[in-house]
Amino acid sequence: MLGKFSRRHFARLAGFSALGMTKPAKSESEQSKGALERDGVAGFPDGFLWGTATSAYQIEGAVDEDGRGRSIWDTFAHTPGKIGDHSNADRANDHYHRYKEDVGLIKELGVKAYRFSIAWPRVFPDGTGNANPKGLDFYDRLLDELLAGGIEPFATLYHWDLPQSLQDRFGGWQSTDTSKAFADYAGYVAERLSDRVTSFFTVNEPGRFVNFGYGWGIDAPGLKLSEAKLNQVRHNVALAHGLAVQSIRARGRAGTKVGPAENIAACLPAIATPANIRAAEIATRELNAGFLGVILEGKYTDGFLEYAGVNAPKFTAEELKIISSPNDFVGLNIYAPQYYVVASDRAPGFTVLPFPASFPHMNVDWLRIGPETAYWVPRLAAKVWNIDAIYISENGTSGDDKPAADGQVYDLDRIMYLRNYLAQLQRATSDGVPVRGYFLWSLMDNFEWIYGFEQRFGLYRVDFDTQLRTPKLSVSFFRDVVARNAIGP
Repeated sequence: MLGKFSRRHFARLAGFSALGMTKPAKSESEQSKGALERDGVAGFPDGFLWGTATSAYQIEGAVDEDGRGRSIWDTFAHTPGKIGDHSNADRANDHYHRYKEDVGLIKELGVKAYRFSIAWPRVFPDGTGNANPKGLDFYDRLLDELLAGGIEPFATLYHWDLPQSLQDRFGGWQSTDTSKAFADYAGYVAERLSDRVTSFFTVNEPGRFVNFGYGWGIDAPGLKLSEAKLNQVRHNVALAHGLAVQSIRARGRAGTKVGPAENIAACLPAIATPANIRAAEIATRELNAGFLGVILEGKYTDGFLEYAGVNAPKFTAEELKIISSPNDFVGLNIYAPQYYVVASDRAPGFTVLPFPASFPHMNVDWLRIGPETAYWVPRLAAKVWNIDAIYISENGTSGDDKPAADGQVYDLDRIMYLRNYLAQLQRATSDGVPVRGYFLWSLMDNFEWIYGFEQRFGLYRVDFDTQLRTPKLSVSFFRDVVARNAIGP
């Protein structure tokens, strides 16, 4: 069978070659466009914004340069036993010195946007007080380089690198003093940078850094607080977001846009019947009530407060008003399905199903493969909270990413993951779900928090000894998607 298949295969190639001799071959993009038109694939909407993403602590390095203060992740990463490979991000990708090269990598992808984060300890080394005169100099240079390359910057103000001083003085996010400090920092940055940055994300993934850092002791600062204190931390982060929105609107240039970026609790209908879809809507609202719900509704759901009971956060009506300051967009970080649900006659109206041990996942256990996540999550969020502008602020996967004998990285697993997720996202936009753009995580391999450098999420492979950046096969794949603004057949 193999021999017969091979002969037929090569006969077809010979036939195509003969056809190619009679007239000029169509370009790859022309062929792809034709195939899309024939198969009735709509592609992504005109103006859909393609980008990639990183964060300051994971790539910058230069932790002791130009007046940068210490962050809770500097402290945590230097604590024995906290990082899987015993590394730290003191150098990381040395992006602080290699940013021009890295902007070149972004340009090679053909994307028109880049989501990065600003290191709070670079701007205010102690979290409050006087700003560091050199604190924004690096970002000035980075922004100018991006804009010269036709790349729109999206700045994240908090991607987990809290100034250590705020943790020492106030217990970090346990205190509203930190919420207020964040608002001052956000306003300062907006005043200085909104001439070039028109879109700011406030806080990144409270759903992770609150639980992992303050509840389970897994991430910085490594605390294991009671449920009541943990709920208060989450409330204080929501308050910080609301205060930052107000501060950015007050001090940024007219037209500056702002919104959160959350790793939403991804609730999917196990079977897409009307009853189960409604159950997934209920689950989406209730299981995200502690952050997205309160900022988008201006209140905690009755179900959340009832479940929390005596452990519910303490708050005032004025705080809820601040927290629910209007957003211009909502960023959703989407990786894996977290909950498959079915309808239930019992409150709260849904049942969460257990994952079987055989459920497929990537090379890290938590990253289960559920491409339909990219369809249902933005669809349900838009419906539940009446959101009219969504960005997929992160999506991607780690991989084995070991170079082959020829030195290249053939990351077919990442291509498989992205192809399937993006096909589902394309389905969502075709159905009218208001997704305006997509930021692939990540531009390049980096310091992956508690995993150190063991998990590689990048499109570009980084040799952390030599700092050599090498494009993986997924670079070609993603560049093609961006060029065609579509996932083809």
